[in-house]
Amino acid sequence: MSPRSNGGFLITIFAATMTRTEKPSLEVCLSPALLHLYDTKGAIVVIIDIFRATSTITAALHNGAESVIPVASVSDCIAIGASLPNSLTAGERDGKVAEGLQHGNSPLEYPTSFVSGKTLVLTTTNGTRLLHMVQDAAEIVIGSFLNLSVLCEYLLKQDKNILLGCASWKDKFNLEDTLFAGAVVHRLQHAFEVNCDAARGARHLYNCSGGDHFIEFLKDSSHYRRLSAFGLERDMEYCVTADLHPVVPRLQGDRIVAI
Repeated sequence: MSPRSNGGFLITIFAATMTRTEKPSLEVCLSPALLHLYDTKGAIVVIIDIFRATSTITAALHNGAESVIPVASVSDCIAIGASLPNSLTAGERDGKVAEGLQHGNSPLEYPTSFVSGKTLVLTTTNGTRLLHMVQDAAEIVIGSFLNLSVLCEYLLKQDKNILLGCASWKDKFNLEDTLFAGAVVHRLQHAFEVNCDAARGARHLYNCSGGDHFIEFLKDSSHYRRLSAFGLERDMEYCVTADLHPVVPRLQGDRIVAI
């Protein structure tokens, strides 16, 4: 091979490499305790708390809630709710309705007839906490099985790095959030650079689940067992039903709205 042809060969390889690396990245953070290891600047961060915060947010907004205000503490939730007309205070601690709040963290509590036109002020053990930890993201959106397809379609169109952030359970790995992250990776992997073992592991978990009947797969999870003790099996079945609420909730200022 002549120097000239060799140079052309190297340019071709370089161009091909550049084409591959031009894809935006797709990563998974398995716990809020690991968030500091990821660069969220300019990225889209997807908050995932399947049982049940992000499922409740998605359902409430699709059912006509004007917005959801995520807050970190019960006291802030009560104070903000008291200052806002036509608002509902809601949330949980350790799976139960938090003392002083009007309503819980169940997507089934917020049908259109109840929530339409209202503002939901929400605090939860894991999901709203993670949301407030994210800094410098291009945007923060909400992910759940309830909006899986429309969320993936939205992410594909943005052409930005994506971090799927699992709320987990008090900083400990959980199955349901990771399973959802795996479902997203499975759908988007062709369009993104997936150089992240957490993302690969989440995808493998999704593949092991069979890609259907998620509730049967999750019945062996600690969170399913914890919430079952409160009689919330119906809640959890609802939360893992795909595409019931095709909206993309996005944080705008201090509120989450449907886009």
